[in-house]
Parts: sequence; C-alpha cells; structure tokens
Amino acid sequence: MSHKPQHSVCVFCGSRPGKSPAYIKSAQEIGASLAHNNLRLVYGAGDVGLMGAVANAVQKHNGAVFGVIPTHLLAREVGKTDLTQFIITENMHERKKLMFMNSDAIITLPGGPGSLDELFEVLTWGQLGQHEKPMFLLNTDGYWNPLLSLIDHQIEQGFADPSFRALLQDFNSVDSLMEKLLHDLSPRHDA
Repeated sequence: MSHKPQHSVCVFCGSRPGKSPAYIKSAQEIGASLAHNNLRLVYGAGDVGLMGAVANAVQKHNGAVFGVIPTHLLAREVGKTDLTQFIITENMHERKKLMFMNSDAIITLPGGPGSLDELFEVLTWGQLGQHEKPMFLLNTDGYWNPLLSLIDHQIEQGFADPSFRALLQDFNSVDSLMEKLLHDLSPRHDA
C-alpha cells in the first residue's frame, strides 16, 4: 500500500450530558485527541449530550466524523447533518451494524441504556469470536465501577468466562486510553 489508511474509532456514549461536568470534559478531550491523531470518529450522529460534545470537539480540530442515526431519533437526538458523512437508517439495529462495520476500535464513554446495549452487543460478538477489535471503557470519575463489579460478579458466579472481562480495557483517563488505543491500532511488525 502506498499510504496508511486512516483508522476509525466508534464512540458509544450518552445523548444526555450527565450530572458531572467531567463527563462533557472527557468527551471533548476524546474528540480532540481523535482529531489530533487523524482518527475518524464513528458515532450516533446526535448533536446533544456527550454525543454532541465528542463530535463538536472532533470538528473543532478539523477531524473527520461519520455519523449514523435512525429516522425515529432525528428530532430527539438532533441529527447533526454537518458531518463528513451522515447516514440515516431505518432502525437501531442498522445503526449499530453500520457503526461497528465502519470502525477499527470501540470506545464507550458514560451513557445510559442505549450505550449499555451497544457496548454489550460488541462485547458479546467479541466473546463469540466474531471480531477482534479493541474495546475500551472510559471510566470517568468511576462512572463504570458498578458495571465492572457486575461483570466480575457474573464471572464469579459462573455465568461468564474470565476471558470476557479481558475483552474490555478500562481506563480512568483520556491520555492513558488514547495511548493504548494508538498502540493497538499501530501496524504489527511481528507478523
């Protein structure tokens, strides 16, 4: 190949800002860092909450953004039509599939039930050997601690294999997450 292709990173996160200002701040930091590292953002195409914060930060730093939104959420999530690529799907399943197919790695920021749905779908696919994309959890202010405890509990109680926990790399800071993400996306020289 004559040039290195730009990698794409899917970000799952809340369509609400959450109560802590740290959530918006870390979403903005992720967006800026993706743009500075020439990584295209793939996300749910909303202009509200953490979704809007990530996308606006990428755009502010001249990065590329690939957004996918289902028809029924255009008004609710304020479909952000000024993206590099903006795709409208018929339903949530198509949205998740397109986001996943167009990304090389997945980051989940704080969010609600929708973010959990997205995260657990890709985790389950990974557990079943359907992909090997790196998956990251940004644990801003310990937001995901109860989830990590639940996963540990599932393993302790015999409902999941210990390898399931290893699929999800969790970080407390944007810098440490981005360092590992860039490492995981770098070309392998030992092949």
